[in-house]
Amino acid sequence: MTLTTQTPELNLEANSLSTATGAAPQKHDGKRPMFYEFKPEETVKAKHGTTLRCKTWEAEAALRMLENNLDPAVSLVYDELIVYGGAGRAARNWKEYQTIVKTLKELEADETMLVQSGKAVGVLKTWPHAPRVLIANSNIVPAWSTQEYFDELDKMGLMMYGQMTAGSWIYIATQGILQGTYETFAAMADKHFGGSLRGTITLTAGLGGMSGAQPLAVTMNDGVCLVIEPIDERVKQKVREGYVDEQANDLTHALELCERAKADGKGWSVGLTGNAATILPRLLELGFLPEIVTDQTSAHDLMDYIPEGEIGEVLALKTANPEEFKHQALTSIVKHVEAILEMQRRGTIAVDYGNNLRGQAEKGGLNVRDENGQFLYPGFVPGYIRPLFCEGKGPFRWAALSGDPQDILRIDRALLETFPENKLLARWIEKAQAKVPFIGLPARVCWLGYGEREKFGLVINDLVARGEVSAPIVIGRDHLDCGSVASPNRETEGMKDGSDAVADWPLLNALANCASGADWVSLHNGGGVGIGNSTHSGMVIVATGTPEKAERLRRVLTTDPGMGIFRHADAGYELAQDVARERGAKIPSLS
Repeated sequence: MTLTTQTPELNLEANSLSTATGAAPQKHDGKRPMFYEFKPEETVKAKHGTTLRCKTWEAEAALRMLENNLDPAVSLVYDELIVYGGAGRAARNWKEYQTIVKTLKELEADETMLVQSGKAVGVLKTWPHAPRVLIANSNIVPAWSTQEYFDELDKMGLMMYGQMTAGSWIYIATQGILQGTYETFAAMADKHFGGSLRGTITLTAGLGGMSGAQPLAVTMNDGVCLVIEPIDERVKQKVREGYVDEQANDLTHALELCERAKADGKGWSVGLTGNAATILPRLLELGFLPEIVTDQTSAHDLMDYIPEGEIGEVLALKTANPEEFKHQALTSIVKHVEAILEMQRRGTIAVDYGNNLRGQAEKGGLNVRDENGQFLYPGFVPGYIRPLFCEGKGPFRWAALSGDPQDILRIDRALLETFPENKLLARWIEKAQAKVPFIGLPARVCWLGYGEREKFGLVINDLVARGEVSAPIVIGRDHLDCGSVASPNRETEGMKDGSDAVADWPLLNALANCASGADWVSLHNGGGVGIGNSTHSGMVIVATGTPEKAERLRRVLTTDPGMGIFRHADAGYELAQDVARERGAKIPSLS
């Protein structure tokens, strides 16, 4: 059954930029208000060291992570406060950024700042063990939760898109998704290629902040990756950063480089400037078939997917005629997905990497589902990652507030000492140390499960207490986690019990983390797959080295992955039910 909802018109006579005198607000001019006059004279970068500007380390941590999100080395479009994922922002505009910074600096140890879509809207008297910051981004009443309705609110200065970790201040650049991408390709290698991608070519597209992880993740699994990106400077940037090994001159050169590396059994990645909608059909004409095809362009919002055409003209069209730009983007997406499906029909393993490319192609009129309503090629979660979710595993991350890379290397060593039996983890840390650059505040990510996160969080807190790291450590995770998201086209695609779109779970996750003592908690709409297509929550806690924080770490880092066990056990996954019984997760229906 298809439900249709008529969304009421916005009152465009209203505008958040009303004057202080109470005069009637004017209709907006279609441009998002950014208040550039409030932009700091000095470029925003996270402060290093142990000197506090705030009254607590918890507030200081929030401030430094906000600054780190905006560091031009980390962020996608600094002037517009865009961190990654098309238009994922850290604050609504520069004026609200300044207000958030001022509020964090004044925040008492028993106060909580409320942030509504990038704007500080209130400070509450709470408790020292309550969160210092509570964040809600892009949340719209469900029947109104469309990209078009959001866009109008955005233009009026009433809302911003928080993506996942942009608006929750826990983005750590491309590394943030790298280990999960590495885990996915490792699972693909185990399932299809005998445990290694050696001698295979993976074809993908997109080299933005998050999608740059794919070529490095493939090479870490000893495979060859050809990645297509329409903006030449992004290819060059990822080569400079080490996420891509080499830039090809043209398609012929790219194929020569890839085939040579494949024949040599060498892990290697090649970046090619071009458009996937043009190049994938051309590869089919040439008879070239990769072993794996996927994609991680920004397709969730049509304004962020670059259609075919000369790049200068296309980007000019985006400004001059947004509706035509979106029309052309949708046309290109259909061509892109048609080529992926044809490669799959010819024997290539196809997997969607969660940017709603298939959903947009469906909007464009392409048949992307089988007779049972399932996608013709699977998303990476149901295809390869869900068993990890059933164990409470997900992208656990930490950042050194000191700014000292040695703090991360010391924690790396402690990680290997804490889990000596985990050979996959050891391999990841070895490769990460060799290949992953520190961008912005030094950080690390790895996938840890129920029981493991609590154990390691306490290890980190002890390192802080003993002075073996030079400042407190921020511990957080991606919103893409085992129990924190409802996203029917990605994390919760094809749930065993049909509960793909049930959004109670991320709401409960946010509430549970507040109750357990997290330092800041966020609740967002639309991350990864676009407005109206997902609900997800984030959690951050700061290891300060105190006994009081050890107790909170113990609670939060059990509660948070525990939601993944609850969610998947409730959906009927026997693995999650077994893990619950073995590790003491209390689930009333299993008792």
